[in-house]
Parts: sequence; C-alpha cells; structure tokens
Amino acid sequence: METPDRPVAYYDGACPVCAREVAFWRARPGGEAIAWVDVSAPDAAPGPGLTRAAALARMHVRLPDGRLVAGARAFAVIWGAMPGFRRLGRLVGHPLVAPLAEAGYRGFLAVRRLWRRPSRAASA
Repeated sequence: METPDRPVAYYDGACPVCAREVAFWRARPGGEAIAWVDVSAPDAAPGPGLTRAAALARMHVRLPDGRLVAGARAFAVIWGAMPGFRRLGRLVGHPLVAPLAEAGYRGFLAVRRLWRRPSRAASA
C-alpha cells in the first residue's frame, strides 16, 4: 500500500451535517493538509483495514504512517492540522478529555442517522 504524505479523512458525504462540516474544514486554511475522501461515492476506496461500511458509520483518518484513528480522535487530527484550531485538536486528543469527546461524538452518531440521505451507491 502506498502511504500518503498527509492524513486522509474518510467521511460520509450522504450525511448533510457531515458534508457541510467537511466543506467548512476543506475551505479553511490548513484544509489542504488533509486528503478528503467521500466514502458515500460508489468508487470510494477506503483502503486496507477499513471497510466502506465502517467508514460510513463514523469519521476515520488514516495517518501518513498507515494507522487508522476514528471518532473524536479523527477530529483531533483534523483540527490539529488547522491554524486556529490546533489547540482544540490537542485538547480533544488529551487523555483526560478524549473519552468525553468520544462520548459526545457517539451521541451525535445516534441522531445522525435521522439526517442521512441514501448513499449514491444505493441509488446507482
């Protein structure tokens, strides 16, 4: 597997909230420091160790060394790449805060399915 030179974020573009948030991050300074992959696209390939279903279920980031992080840890990586949000990334990644951030993210995931549109692969 070819290792990327920057983190790769896998997100669900069929989720309006997720798509809007990713559009916000992509447009910000530092957005180019992340490679963004919409796994709701029929041709999306999340790579080894990550199924499309898992990538659709929650945010994942593949680090340049090939490791995968998910959930709140993935957001910590993304925010860590963004000027003006690096402190937030460090805070969310802190061992004492990370479990609380993950609990909040899981709460979001519980209601997110109410907003999700059918994936483009299902409608193709």
